[in-house]
Formats: sequence, C-alpha cells, structure tokens
Amino acid sequence: MTRYLLILLLLSVSWARAAEPLATAAAEYRDVGEIYTADGTLEAVKQSTVAAQISGRVVEVRFDVGDHVRKGEVIVRIDEREVSDALAGTQAQLAQTRATLTNAQAHYERTRELFNQKFVSQAALDNALAGYRAAQAQLEAAAAAASQAATVKSFATVTAPYSGMVAARHVELGETVTPGKPLMTGFDPNDLRAVADLPQIRVGRIEKDAAVEVEFPALDQRVRARAVTVLPTADARTHTTRVRVTLPHYVKGTYPGMYARMHFTVGRARRLVIPASAVARRTEVTAAYVVSDNNQIQFRQIRIGETAGEGSVEVLAGLRSGEKVALEPVKAAIAMKNKQEQR
Repeated sequence: MTRYLLILLLLSVSWARAAEPLATAAAEYRDVGEIYTADGTLEAVKQSTVAAQISGRVVEVRFDVGDHVRKGEVIVRIDEREVSDALAGTQAQLAQTRATLTNAQAHYERTRELFNQKFVSQAALDNALAGYRAAQAQLEAAAAAASQAATVKSFATVTAPYSGMVAARHVELGETVTPGKPLMTGFDPNDLRAVADLPQIRVGRIEKDAAVEVEFPALDQRVRARAVTVLPTADARTHTTRVRVTLPHYVKGTYPGMYARMHFTVGRARRLVIPASAVARRTEVTAAYVVSDNNQIQFRQIRIGETAGEGSVEVLAGLRSGEKVALEPVKAAIAMKNKQEQR
C-alpha cells in the first residue's frame, strides 16, 4: 500500500511540474555590437633563443622543456678550462706591464731631475718620457685584454635573460658547441598576445581602443583584450594586415602557437536576438523550443550568429520577431513530450 502511495505522489509531482507555465522570452530586434571574427594564433612577446658565445664542451644542462626558470638562473655550463687559461695569461701580462710602467715612471722622474740639474740632454728626457708613455699604453692594452678574457670566461656560464618557461632544448650533455650554436629557447608565459592577418577592408573599421574578445576553443574560455595594435604594413601577396591583440593577464593552459579566435566589435547593428539560455543543442542540431500563444510547444531548428552581449545571441534564421522561446529547454522538452502522450 505504501509503495502505491509513493508512486502516486511521484506522478502527482511530475504532473504538477508539467502543468507549471514555462518561462519564455520573445525574439526581438535590438541594437547590438557588430562582431567580426578572425582566426589567429598566440605568440609570446618575450621569446628568444639563447646561443653559445664560446667554443667548448657542455658540462651541465640544468633545465629541460616545460621547466620554469627565474631570471639570472644558470641554464647551461660550458667547459671553461681553455678560457680560464687565457684569462690567467692576460692577467700575468697585466702584472708585467704594471711593473714595466713603474720602472718607466721611475726612470722618467730621475731623468727629469738630472735634466733640471743640467746633467742630461733634452733628447734623453724626451726618450724617458716616450718610454713612460709607451708603458702607460701597454698597461691600458693589457687591462683591456684581461677584461675581455674575463668577459669571455663569463660566457661559459649561460644564464636566463628573463623569467619564463623552456620551450625547446637544442643541446645535450657532453656535446661540443661553437659560437652561435642554439642552446635553449624560452618564452615568458605571462606576456602573450594573439595575432591575425585581416583583410584590408576590415582593418579600416578596427579602432585602436576597439573592444576585442579573445576566445580559446580548446579551453572554452574568453578574455577581454587589453590593447589592439594594427601594424602599418600589409602583405603584398595576400593584401592582409597583421593585427596584434594583447591579453590582459596569463590564461592558464595557453602557450605560443595555440589557436585562438578574435572577436572584434566593429560597430553597432540592429539584430534579431534571443537569450542564450534558450538555445538547445542536440548533437549537430541547433534549435529552440517555440511556445505559441495557446501554449503549444514546437522544437524548431534555428541558425545562430555571434553572441550579442547581456546573455543574448543573434538569430540568423528560424525565428521571427515576437515569437516566444522557452528559457529552459529541458523543461520545455518534458512538457512537449507530456502533451504528445496526452494526445
């Protein structure tokens, strides 16, 4: 007996829900932003390949692809024994020229005193001064050579120029490298932008402060762009102009080369719109539940355009202005099925 009462209670609840009027909204024309959508890709504002500046064998590789690196951290070390020997040689040469300069200065000062006392000629004084100046020049050259050798030695320790992520590693431990050999490629994930090549007829309608949304289909996410830059050049073959759209912040899961859509607001237009919640998607069919004045429900296929803001979507075909659509497609489907069963 209790089981039958429970079934009757559930049936009464479902009938009551079916009998509830559906929440609807009318399709209406509204002034909305005219959107132009372009396909593009992401690129890093800061992306660079660090290359070797000396020859030698790689003795340490500290990072790999996907690792985060802080600015100034050591990423690769190259055997520095050869450049260390060169530095030691220049430092020894520097010490020798300092001693030579000290001797030349003392000789010049003694010669000058003797000249003042009329014991040596003007030629002897000039010869001592020339030797002193030559020793000064030799010291400057030796100091420059030592500084250069120290700089070359510092190239054996390769550091990150900025904080970022390793995108590619081009060298293996134990490999011999030469100047110009790429070591690692990295980028800053916090500074990305989307780029697209737009037809010139569209570029003219995009303003510097235009509203742009960048969509990442793979992440099902949209962000509002921070800035738009239209490059003042065009491709001579395709007659397109490149547009750069700067992201406002780092979006988790994004990386250079990733596909993105850019939605440019290029003006205002009058469009037929309905609430986005009224759109029902059944596999490849996009439709809406149309509710007539006598509460008859019809599942009708429609064709939609871009989002129109404020939770609305543009309707390109399938609806007329004034027709009502159900805001809750699931409830509308249940109600339509109940009406068909009652017939």
